[in-house]
Formats: sequence, structure tokens, C-alpha cells
Amino acid sequence: MRKFKMFIKSYWGWVLAGFITVAMILLSIYGLSKLESFYRTMTLATMPVQFVMAAIHALIFVALYLHFFMRRGFGQNKKAKIKIDDVKVTFKEVIGLEGAKREAMEVVQLIKDRKQLQKMGGKIIKGLLLMGPPGTGKTLLAKAIATECGIPFINMAGSEFVEVFVGVGASRVRNLFKKAREYAYTDGACIIFIDEIEVIGRGRTFTSFGGGEETNSTQNQLLVEMDGLEGKKSNIIVIAATNADLSVLDKALLRPGRFDRQITITLPNLKEREQIFEFYMKKVNVSPELNVSRLAKKAVRKSPADIENIVKEAALIATRKKKEAIEMDDIVDAMERIELGLETHLEMTPQELEMVAYHEAGHAVALYMLHPTDDVFKITVKSHGSALGLVSHYPKEELHTANKEKYIADIIVSLASHVAEKMKYGTTSDGVSSDFRNAMQRATFMVWRFGMGNSGYIGDFSAIPAELMSENLKEKLNNETMAILNSCYSKAEELLKANWDVVDAIVKRLLVDKEMDFDDLEETLDKLGKKRKYPQPEALNEPVVNDFGDLVPQTMDREQD
Repeated sequence: MRKFKMFIKSYWGWVLAGFITVAMILLSIYGLSKLESFYRTMTLATMPVQFVMAAIHALIFVALYLHFFMRRGFGQNKKAKIKIDDVKVTFKEVIGLEGAKREAMEVVQLIKDRKQLQKMGGKIIKGLLLMGPPGTGKTLLAKAIATECGIPFINMAGSEFVEVFVGVGASRVRNLFKKAREYAYTDGACIIFIDEIEVIGRGRTFTSFGGGEETNSTQNQLLVEMDGLEGKKSNIIVIAATNADLSVLDKALLRPGRFDRQITITLPNLKEREQIFEFYMKKVNVSPELNVSRLAKKAVRKSPADIENIVKEAALIATRKKKEAIEMDDIVDAMERIELGLETHLEMTPQELEMVAYHEAGHAVALYMLHPTDDVFKITVKSHGSALGLVSHYPKEELHTANKEKYIADIIVSLASHVAEKMKYGTTSDGVSSDFRNAMQRATFMVWRFGMGNSGYIGDFSAIPAELMSENLKEKLNNETMAILNSCYSKAEELLKANWDVVDAIVKRLLVDKEMDFDDLEETLDKLGKKRKYPQPEALNEPVVNDFGDLVPQTMDREQD
């Protein structure tokens, strides 16, 4: 009965139009029956022409209406209801995200027990914010919540509310919540999912020139609608997703009563990566010898979307090689192609190629033998993008912060390329510019932000306004930065001098094969009887994830000018 009432309420115009049409047809038939035969025949003869003309006029009107209103989206919400039967995403199908799923299950339970909650005087949550890197499954988790609750799900992106004309976005927000109330009335509750909420949820700006008025009005309408959910019989839950930092969003969105519950979705850990690989590999032909556990160890910092892309790319590579199943080398090639990009096939002279090889060998030896947390993934002198060669690396074990030793090792590895070039040729090239930039950045952050210098200065000096800092203090901090760089340079020289035979062996291999992976490097050092300072752990786990993770590069490359 509720659905019938809702249908009449929603489509009363069509019902009325149908009733009037039927009444007019019946009256026309009655009128024709009262006419004389001559006039009745003449009227019936002209009726087809009248119908054709009416149809042409109607088509013209509809075409103009669709062009100027529907197609341009003037305030219209193009999203229709997505029935729960069409979603069908359960929590079992959401691979990984164990922590996020536990929190989401609490939300599901609150929605299911909403009647009991309201009886106790409590209020159902109105806003849930999903935060995390791209491709981690935020949309999938929102669909799973709707499926588990058994309620309708409306999916929209933040960009769909943005228009040039002021007021259009706000109109779309009103239409969206109007539809959601209708669905909630018939089904008991409804979920609105807004992806990329930062598009309309950024901190509002107010200028005398009216800049940002459209975004402001759209966000204001969203805030008003969420406040309007208070005390409504129909329950509407708004779930939003964002890749941005919370500081980007307007504070009004995050206050209690709006998006006051937040779920952080992180990149998958080792066990979850194994599960994700197994899930996507069921869809393709895979060699039984392929070690999924080893794959998961190599796929640090990879999201579920990245892993899916790796498996798809590996399938393409295996197909080009005329293979019947994906093998380990296909996966490695896929990861390299996605991470490093396509090879650019630059032609280098033998002398230039050799210098690039020594440059990368310096990186590789320092990274392999000295670094406490990272290990070599690939060494190559094949050009990729602007890099003439590069060393790609990944973490050895699960860490969530970085210490002074890690930063010192990063600087030594960066400077080792310059040291190798100078030791071999007595001169250096401009290919070390990015290495110097990385080394200088780390040393500066150690002294200025992390209190890792040797001078005893503690604090984050970058927080002090430049005009308030004395020139004497600046000079001392900069001198401390240079002292760290000089010390690391001396350590890089000492390391490469003691292991120059390893450098030569790597260069010899690179000039022939153009690339080496971890196993090739380990084999080379074993033959020379060399040992690393920090042994390889039994299991590779997680990437280094911390507040200053943007300082940790994926590769050390020799850039071309």
C-alpha cells in the first residue's frame, strides 16, 4: 500500500493526464455517434492528418526540451534508483580491508537496529566519510553496506553537481535528497553515496567578486539537507568518499551531526595482497608454479586496483609471448611496465652507456649492502621517460616510521652514483641532479624538522616564520645540513672503494643484458663472497608509511637534460 501511495504521489501528473486522455477519447466517440453520417465521415477522414500533425509538433517540442533542459542538465538529477538486487556486493566479496569492514559492520548494525535505536532515544548516523588512497575499494565498501542493510543505493560523483551556472548544483542536491526520501519512505531507509566529496566539500571561500559562489551554494545546500534529515521518519544515510586530506574539507562538513563518523581505508597488508592476487588470478590462466606469496611481497604500496591492473597487464604480456598461462616473469614485466613506464629506446654511445651503468651500479651497491630497510627490485640502463637508467627498490619489512639510520642510508645511496662516476672517470655528469636534490632534501628535513642533526638543535624550525629566525641560527642549521651531506659522501666513497669489484661486475652484466633484478644481484655478490650489512628478512611485508613518506622515492634515476 505504501508503494502504491508513493507511486500516485510521485506520478500524479501522469495519472491525471492519462485520465483526461481516456475521458477525451470517450467524449469524442460519444460526439461522433451523434453527428450525421456525412459530417461523421468527413471528421473521420481528416483525423489521420490531424494525428500526424500533432505527432510532429510533439516530437519537435520533446526534441527542444531534451536539448535545452535534459541534455544540459539544468537542475535535473540524471541518477535513477539502483535497486539492491542490482548491487549484490557482500562483505565477503570485499577482499582485504579487514579493519574498515569491522567498522562498516558497526554501521550496518546501527542501520538494521534503527527502530530499536530510536525507541531508546538514540539517533541513527547521518553521515559516514570513507577516506583512503585511490583504488582501495571505497565505492565497493559503500555498496557492500547497502547490500548488507538491504536498502536502496544512489551513487553520484561530486563532479556531477558542478556547473557554470550558480544554483544548478544546489538544485541537483535538492533533487537528490528528494528522491532519496521517496525511496526511504517505500523501503524504510536509503543510502546516498557521493564519490569525490572534496569537489563540492572544499573549504568555502568568500570574496567580494563572487568567486566560488557555485561551489559554496552547492555545499551550503548539502549542509542544509543533512541538517534536514533530523526528525524525519524516512532514514537517509549519506556516505561520502575522498582521496584528499581532511584539512581540505570544510569544517562544517565534519562537525557532529554531519560526517561525524569516519573510516580510514589503508593500502592492503601482505596477507590481504595475497588474497587480492588470488582473487584476480582466478579470472585468468595462471601457471601452477607461480608463487603468490612472493608476488605479494613484491607488490608493496600497491592498492587492489593496482594489483588488478598488474594481473591484466601480465595477461596481455603472456598473450603476446604466445603463452597459455601467466608465469612469474610476466608478472614482473607487468609491474615494471606499470611502475617505470614504457621503454623509450634512446640510442646512447658506448661511453655514455657505460657511464650510466656505473652511475646505477653505485646506487645498487649502496642500496643492497648498506640500507637497513630497502632492497633492490630492478637495475636497468634501459631508458624510461626522462631517465637514462634507474634502480627501483622496495621495503624489506613492515615499518610505519623512519629513523635517523634510514635517512642517512637514503642520502648515501643517492650520493653513491656521483661517487661511482667520479671514481671511474675522475669527472661527473649532470645526471646526478635528481640524486643531489633527494639527498639535500633529506638532510634538510633531518636538521630543520626532525631534530636528527648533531648540533643539539631540537625542534621543527620550518614552523618559524622566516622573518622571525635569526641569520645566525639559519647559518648554523645550514652548516649542520652540509655536515651530514659531507659525512654521507665520505661513507659512500669508503663503501664503493671496498667493493669496487662488485661495481665492475654489475656494470659488466648491465652492458650485456641491460638490466638485473634482485636474484641476479644476489648471485653476483655471492660469487664475489660479499656480504650485506643488513641481512634480508625471511618475509617482505609492508612499505614505509609515515607523515614524511613523500620524501621516499620509488626509484633513483639518472635523468637526461
